[in-house]
Amino acid sequence: MEIWPAIDLRGGNCVRLLQGDYSRETVFGCDPAAMARRWVAEGARCLHLVDLDGARDGRSVNRDAIAAIVGAVDVPCELGGGIRDEETIRQMLDLGLTRLVIGTKALKDPAWFQEMCRRFPGRLAAGIDARDGRVATDGWLATSEISATDLARLIAREPIAAIIYTDIARDGMMAGPNFAAMDEMNRAVDVPVVASGGVTAADDVRRLADLGLTGCIIGRTLYEGKLTLSAALAAAAATR
Repeated sequence: MEIWPAIDLRGGNCVRLLQGDYSRETVFGCDPAAMARRWVAEGARCLHLVDLDGARDGRSVNRDAIAAIVGAVDVPCELGGGIRDEETIRQMLDLGLTRLVIGTKALKDPAWFQEMCRRFPGRLAAGIDARDGRVATDGWLATSEISATDLARLIAREPIAAIIYTDIARDGMMAGPNFAAMDEMNRAVDVPVVASGGVTAADDVRRLADLGLTGCIIGRTLYEGKLTLSAALAAAAATR
C-alpha cells in the first residue's frame, strides 16, 4: 500500500486544517520544498499536495510553491485544489506533477470531467470528500445531496487514476479513519481507492491495507510526531 505524506498549502506555507475549517489552521513550515525534501529523505516514495487557497477560491493559487516542490524532489507528486478547467490541468501537468485530483468540478460538471478523463487518461484522480456520507465541495464549504458512493460509481466508469476518499469529520482530528466508510467505498468501485482523513497510528495503516485500500494519505500525525513515516511505511509493507 502506498503512503502519501500530505503537504497542504495556504499562503505559500505548509499548514493543516481541522476538519477542513479554514479558521482552525496550524502552520507547520514556511518552506514547502524543504518539507518535501524532508519526507523524501525519510523514505516517502510519493507526495500528496493540496492547494487549500485554490480549493476555496476555485483557481490555482500556490503555483510557485507547487513548482518548488516538484523541482526539489524526484518522486511522483499529485495535486488537488482549484483545478477546474482544462488549461489549469495542462499547466499543472507541465510543471511535472504526476497526476491531479479533481473534486468540486467533477461533481458540478460530470460531462466536463468525463471529457477530461478521456483527454488525460490515467492522469486524473477523483477527489471525493464526504461529510456524513454526502459529497462536500468548494474547499469543504458546501455539502451536496449526492452520496459519496453514488458519485464514485459514476466516476469509476472513466479512465481515472484513482479515487481519493476523504472523511471530513476525521480529517486532522487524529482519531482514526472511518474504516466502515473506506471499506464501503472500496467495495463500491473497481478502481484504486486512496484513504484520507484520520490516519493516526501504524495500526490504522495496517487496517486500511487489510481492507484492500491501495494507499493512504497521512498528514497531521506526521507533522506532530505521533507517527513516524518509517513506521507508516513499515506497516504498509507488512501487509503485502
